[in-house]
Amino acid sequence: MTNGPKRGRYLNAVEAAARLGVTRSSLYAYASRGRVRAEADPRHPRTSRYPVSDIERLCSEKEARLHPDVAARKTLAWGIPVLESRLTLIDNGHFYYRGHDALTLGQEATFEQVVRLLWTGAGALELPDSSIPAVCRDALTRLRALPVLERMQAILPIAAAGDSSAFDLRPELVAGTGWRILNLLTAAATLRTPTRPLPIASQLARGWGVPATAAVRVMDLALILCADHELNVSAFAVRVVASTRSSPYDVVSAGLAAVRGPLHGGYTARIETLLDESGSAAGVRRAMTDRLRRGEAVPGFGHPLYPDGDPRAKALFAAVERVLPDSDATAWLGAIERAGQQLIGDHPTLDVGLVIVRRALGLPRGSALVLFALGRTAGWIAHAMEQYAADTLIRPRAAYVGPPPRPSL
Repeated sequence: MTNGPKRGRYLNAVEAAARLGVTRSSLYAYASRGRVRAEADPRHPRTSRYPVSDIERLCSEKEARLHPDVAARKTLAWGIPVLESRLTLIDNGHFYYRGHDALTLGQEATFEQVVRLLWTGAGALELPDSSIPAVCRDALTRLRALPVLERMQAILPIAAAGDSSAFDLRPELVAGTGWRILNLLTAAATLRTPTRPLPIASQLARGWGVPATAAVRVMDLALILCADHELNVSAFAVRVVASTRSSPYDVVSAGLAAVRGPLHGGYTARIETLLDESGSAAGVRRAMTDRLRRGEAVPGFGHPLYPDGDPRAKALFAAVERVLPDSDATAWLGAIERAGQQLIGDHPTLDVGLVIVRRALGLPRGSALVLFALGRTAGWIAHAMEQYAADTLIRPRAAYVGPPPRPSL
């Protein structure tokens, strides 16, 4: 969610060897052993180029070996990988769910199909009955005055208390619990419970009063693109809680707590404010300039993992432009992209894409964060399943920097 450094996607052999602090012969040996990818440079066909991501990974590994104390401190801030996962790969401007390009899934699959993929690695999963228990329906009536994210959090312990299988952590039962949680959170977001099984996007569309097929498809795409994103803040929180063998209800509650923070999913509220300040597409550049003049950060631009632009934002922009070409929100797309490039040299992030979807479809205020949280719930359950299978407590050590021990008084 923070602005990342600008850099190209590839280095030539001289640059790559210099960055690694090795000879070009050593670089070629790394490539021959598969430790770094070497690709033909289209501008110079007889030479090779090396992805920056591969070179930076090798640098991090080298630093970890030479200076483990320094590497340990960096692991918590976009540093070296600390947990193994089969769920999501972010690589060279793309991201993949279990080896499948997420953008392609967004075009060809449904959210429910992606849920099955994340939870099982295949499509073979019978999703259980998704009806909302009477006690939860009654509770939602009492909780309706709460803000939507708080309402989603508040309903979880009520549902958990009546779910006899909540603490059975076998994969197939966790999947069933996860599906009940997803439908429960959708009902909490819309304050409507369907009379028959419906896809999550269709439930949202009906609850928010936008039943058009095109709108449903855009929301389905948003849910898919939000489903997981490697070991982000909320996913790490989820895995820590899951490592204690807490139930999926507690795991998702931890994810929701993390996602509400203004530097994670709650970032969408800051973007809504920026667009409110703009007033119209024509005012975007002025609003961003005013913020820069005051020494304030401009939210929603630049992602450390995507120096050439967040592909999730690009996909959502394209979907809005394709499905709702006459929408007022469509006029914002070009203005936002141009202002970001001209003023700060960065591209919009997923958060901007979700806010544009919210405005284009006329969804309730705060729905951008709801889409993010519901989509990400699928990933949280998948991370919990991996952590349950690992059966290892996540318990890192702290580097003590306080005063030294003193004699007792």
